[in-house]
Amino acid sequence: MTNHLPTRVLTALGAAVLTLIALSTAAAADPASWRWGALHSADGLATARGKVVAGQSGLAVTGTLDDDRGKGCSWVLIRYQSASNGRWRTHGVYNCLPGTGSFRKNVGGALQIRAQVCRGNGARPVGRCSRWRTIYTQGG
Repeated sequence: MTNHLPTRVLTALGAAVLTLIALSTAAAADPASWRWGALHSADGLATARGKVVAGQSGLAVTGTLDDDRGKGCSWVLIRYQSASNGRWRTHGVYNCLPGTGSFRKNVGGALQIRAQVCRGNGARPVGRCSRWRTIYTQGG
């Protein structure tokens, strides 16, 4: 009678190595991302969170915007500094429905990205804003 224990151990070891290779390849294929935690408006009725993702066409800011009350709208303002000319640009996203909405803003090559959460109406943020928070800095 032959002992198949060494064969079984080698088979299990080979499967574990293949799993580790597959996991490391999948991790290398994912784009780099930096998470940013919850930002709340001054009155606490709006919350935004998300991440900055590096892709082939530059950086993109993605996330969710929560509106806790149906009266008024929640806003997240994304301010970014262009790497090509150094100018600051601001983009606003709003949610006027109670609940959570998602957003995505492609910012291209950016030196720095900041975010602020405010309350407002369907046209613009009108106040009760959080402080600006830096969510990404190139090289830092």
